[in-house]
Amino acid sequence: MSTYTQILYQIVFGTKYRRPTLIKPHRDEVFSYMAGVLRNHKCHVYNVNGVEDHVHIITHLHPSVALANVVKDLKISSHKFIDEQGFMPDFTAWQVGYAAFTYQYKALNNLVRYVQNQEAHHAKKSSRQELKDLLEKHGIPYDDKYLE
Repeated sequence: MSTYTQILYQIVFGTKYRRPTLIKPHRDEVFSYMAGVLRNHKCHVYNVNGVEDHVHIITHLHPSVALANVVKDLKISSHKFIDEQGFMPDFTAWQVGYAAFTYQYKALNNLVRYVQNQEAHHAKKSSRQELKDLLEKHGIPYDDKYLE
């Protein structure tokens, strides 16, 4: 028998101190680069998008990779990419940690739409409040001081 999985993740992490350093027009280049990193890990990428201070990733992880390793590689390699390109001079680092949530496959279309519409969404809600809402929705306890 082979290995069959469908583990749909939404991964969220921000810039250090949630500083608005992921500037346009190069933000899409960073997100495309991140999608490539995920594909190199044999992950299926559904969407990578975000705003000035954080990124959302909708992906299916290949069963041979660990979530923590993929996120670590995403952060290290994308930071290096941003530095090498020099198009986000105020970007200093990604925040420590990340949030990851699993979903049923039937939620995929709604998740992709939600991530595609991040700019409109954040016209109404801060990224900090969005993260708090996601943590609460998924029943994950958190300490407010670590949400910065």
